[in-house]
Amino acid sequence: MKTFVSHCLALVVASGLTFAGTLQAPAQNLFAPRLVVNDRVITNYEYEQRLRFLTVLGATGDVETQAMDALIEDKIRLDAAEQAGLKATETQIREGMEEFAGRANLSADEFVAELGKAGVAAETFRDFVHAGLVWRELMRAKFGATARPTDTAIDRAITRQTRRAAIRLLLSEIIIPAQPGEEAEALALAQDLQRQISGEAAFSEAARNYSASSSAPRGGRIDWVPLQNLPPTLGPVLLTLSPGEVSDPVKIPNAVALFQLRGIDESSEPAPEGVEVDYAELFLPDDAGFPEQLGRITSRTDDCDDLYTVMKGAPEDQLRRVTLPLGQVPQDVALELAPLDAGEVATSATPGGARRVLMLCARRPVTEEPIDRNRLAQVLVNQTISAAADSYLADLRANAIIREP
Repeated sequence: MKTFVSHCLALVVASGLTFAGTLQAPAQNLFAPRLVVNDRVITNYEYEQRLRFLTVLGATGDVETQAMDALIEDKIRLDAAEQAGLKATETQIREGMEEFAGRANLSADEFVAELGKAGVAAETFRDFVHAGLVWRELMRAKFGATARPTDTAIDRAITRQTRRAAIRLLLSEIIIPAQPGEEAEALALAQDLQRQISGEAAFSEAARNYSASSSAPRGGRIDWVPLQNLPPTLGPVLLTLSPGEVSDPVKIPNAVALFQLRGIDESSEPAPEGVEVDYAELFLPDDAGFPEQLGRITSRTDDCDDLYTVMKGAPEDQLRRVTLPLGQVPQDVALELAPLDAGEVATSATPGGARRVLMLCARRPVTEEPIDRNRLAQVLVNQTISAAADSYLADLRANAIIREP
C-alpha cells in the first residue's frame, strides 16, 4: 500500500490538487440521505466513501469539508449534464477509469483492487470518474467552439515559450481566500475589483484591504519575477496585459487571484527549454508562537538540507521535499516559489488551520520535446475551457438549492 499511496500522491501533485487531515467516518445510518443538491441525494455512504477515497490519495487537513464539497460539485455537474442531454456510456466510463488509473502507472483493475484494500468501493471510483467525464464533455460542447486559438495566438505562444527566460515581469497581486463552499463569493469579489480598479494606487489599496498574501502590506507589490519561474498556465495570461492593466480572475487552490502588470523587461539571454523545481514544504501550527518558531528555524537554515536537520524526526505529513517539473507544481505553491532564490522561504495560511512554509531548494533547466503547434493549440484550448468551466461551476453552485433532508 505504501507504493500505491506514493503513486497517488504524485497524481495529486500532478493534477494541482491539495488536501488536508484524518478520516473520521460518520456514525449515522450509512444509506440515509445526508444532503440534497438540486433533488440529487448525497447519502452518508457516499460521504463516508469519498472520505476514504481522499484519504487513500494522501489527504491532509479538513478532509470532511473537502469530501462534502467535492460531492456537492459532482451532483451539480451531473445535473447540468443531464439537463443538456449528455450521457456517458459504460465504455466511456471504463476508458476514463483506465486513463485516471494510468496516471498512477496502474490499470483500472489494479487501482480498484488497491482502493478496495482501504475499504473504497469500485462504484465510488466509477462515480467520481463519471461526474468528471460528463462535465468535461459538457464544457467542450459549451465552450469548445469559441476556445480554439487563432494561428496568430499560437505563433505568439510559441514566441513566448522560446523567450521565457528572457522576460521578467514586475507584478502586483491580490490573493482572495476561497474556503470550500465560498468559491463563488470570492470569484464575484475578484470580478468586482477587476471592474473597479483603475491604476496602481487603486490596486494597492484593494490589496491591503482584501488580499491574504504576505505582499498585502506592500499593496500587493512583488519584485521582478522571471517569466520562467511562474506557473506555465499563468504566463500567457500575464503577457496579454499592458502595464497598469489587471488580469481576469485566476482560480488557484483555495483562492482567487488578480494580477496587475507594472512593468516588463526583455533581454537576449537564451531560454531554457523547461524548468524543474525542487522545494521543501513544512507545516507549523498557526498560533501566537508561529513567528518565533519560524524565526528560530530560518536563523538556523541556509538550505533545504539544514531544514531537515533542524526539523529532525518530523513526520512526512509535516515536512516533505518535492522535485517536479514546474508545470506539475500546484499553482498556489508555484506562485509562492516564483520570486524566491534557493534557500529563501515564503509562508501562507492553509484551510487546515496550519501555516505552510515553503523553501526553494533549487530551480533547474530541463530539456523538453520540440514545440508541436497542435499540442500547443490544445493546451491553449484547455486553458480557455478550464477558466470558463471554473466560472460556470461557481455560478451553478451559487444558484443551486442545497438543503438538508
